[in-house]
Amino acid sequence: MISIAGRPIGPEHPPFVVAELSGNHNGSLERALAIVDAVADSGAHALKLQTYRADTLTVDADGPAFRLGDDHALWGGERLYQLYERAHTPWEWHGPIFDRARERGLVAFSAPFDPTAVELLEKLDVPAYKIASSEIVDLPLIRLVAATGKPLIISTGMASVGEIHAAVAAAREAGCVQLAVLSCTASYPAEPSESNLRALPLLSALTGHLAGLSDHTPGLGAALAAVALGACLIEKHVTLSRADGGVDAAFSLEPAELAALVVESERAWRSLGSATIGPRPSEREGLRFRRSLYVVRDVRAGDPVTPGNVRSIRPAGGLPPEAADAVMGRRFTRDTPLGTPLSWDLI
Repeated sequence: MISIAGRPIGPEHPPFVVAELSGNHNGSLERALAIVDAVADSGAHALKLQTYRADTLTVDADGPAFRLGDDHALWGGERLYQLYERAHTPWEWHGPIFDRARERGLVAFSAPFDPTAVELLEKLDVPAYKIASSEIVDLPLIRLVAATGKPLIISTGMASVGEIHAAVAAAREAGCVQLAVLSCTASYPAEPSESNLRALPLLSALTGHLAGLSDHTPGLGAALAAVALGACLIEKHVTLSRADGGVDAAFSLEPAELAALVVESERAWRSLGSATIGPRPSEREGLRFRRSLYVVRDVRAGDPVTPGNVRSIRPAGGLPPEAADAVMGRRFTRDTPLGTPLSWDLI
């Protein structure tokens, strides 16, 4: 188990639902704050930002290496610098966004992308950090974040087993003791068929840490399936409305969908129960109404047992239905009224 801002996260607790704001503010602080309010109203547990500037991620250059492929579903042909300029959350907005989130009872944290981002987030006293999938190979950044002593969540999109091991080892060596790893398909949007959620237990076993899901697929299906496979944390992008457009809108949840995720992920978690087979406590009443053999017509001593006076009906209490062939043709030992459960002493 780990704990972020006093919120426990682990198999014994409902899934921790993190709403990713990312670039869905569409360049408006007012919209960003409205998204914070919508996240709080949904019942989600946390709000996450991404802390970078275009200049901290790349340079203002052009050429094939600095452009998305033309066939990219959302950002085809766009220059990296332009995309990051459009998508980033201005640093001066972080304080107001975090303040609003905390006022609304949300855990608020971020994914830093360079040391200057860590410096900013430390000044804002974030309670945890996230390492984005693309940064999993930036071991110096992971060590810097881990050295803060705060809980760390590492997303593993695109990563090999060796890269995951190196990132986890770097975090531990730098002092991180509260760590979670997220399965992730780092394509935007992601195809459910590429989620490979059956690897979630393997990811947890390989790293020795809690596993969760950073999900870019449409809808709720992958997230709920992940809960069934042991995910303790679910991260989804959120927007006020996909129709409004925006960098991440196509694979983001709207507020009502986020609220449904919170409710249904907890239901999915509760439904896991324990590995036992047999009647549940709530089924005790139902056990009274299984079928059994009953006298269904008033009979007198000496009358034969026939299908007309003994049948398999509800409730329980009589001989099992399987005994019907064994009792047919026998005779009643005493007068017996309709509605009496059949027992061996009656025949």
